[in-house]
Amino acid sequence: MTDEGETRGWRARYRKIIFEADTTAGKAFDVVLIAAILLSILTVMLESIASVRERYGDWLLAAEWGFTILFTVEYVMRLSCSERPARYARSFFGVVDLLSVLPTYASVLIPGAQTLLVIRTLRILRIFRVLKLANYMRESETLLRALQASRRKIAVFVFVLFTLVVVFGSLMHLIEGPEHGFTSIPRGIYWAIVTLTTVGYGDIAPQTDAGQALAAVTMILGYGIVAVPTGIITSELTHAGERAQLLKACKGCAATGHDANATHCNRCGAGL
Repeated sequence: MTDEGETRGWRARYRKIIFEADTTAGKAFDVVLIAAILLSILTVMLESIASVRERYGDWLLAAEWGFTILFTVEYVMRLSCSERPARYARSFFGVVDLLSVLPTYASVLIPGAQTLLVIRTLRILRIFRVLKLANYMRESETLLRALQASRRKIAVFVFVLFTLVVVFGSLMHLIEGPEHGFTSIPRGIYWAIVTLTTVGYGDIAPQTDAGQALAAVTMILGYGIVAVPTGIITSELTHAGERAQLLKACKGCAATGHDANATHCNRCGAGL
């Protein structure tokens, strides 16, 4: 019974440090963790530079394995201290924590797999908890609701866009032909996508008058198309903000239009 109590005791202490940032020790743990994540990402980036890799390759490899072992120990500690290990392992951060260490071990069998370690960047999202930026999370929820509300409109827009690039790409392949670089319909679709999205790489371009006329139409149409998803999402964001204000209706005088972070009615002063 004593051993079981001691086990629960140390698990509770470490859980408070690892999963909470309200204490000095918990905040220090998260700050050190975020610093280690940033250094590990910097190591991966430096390792991708040939001149740096040739000169400091061994040091970078040792640092990379050191960070991986550190994060592996941290992941195991999170599992052992969690009240529901399986739930943590399936959570967003649990999956990210696991994926942040697997590439290094995979690099033993698959050279270059360690490049995927940049996924550790997602772990920096814990800074919202460390710096108590919960208000920003509410704003992100509003954005997410707007994206969900506009998903059908965006799906229709993408379908129309797909149809346009197929039509324009096929026409350009027919007009220009292989002699001008449009060797196939997929090649023409690639050109249509690059042109319609106003990217314009310039690696392939029409040479005939008819082809250039079609390109001009595609370019002009592209300017209008780029604004469509922006308008859809902006509209949904406006509606989401209006709905949030309506939810802030005063129970006393039924006044609406309060700010999302308001705590008292701006008409009667009653609590919201």
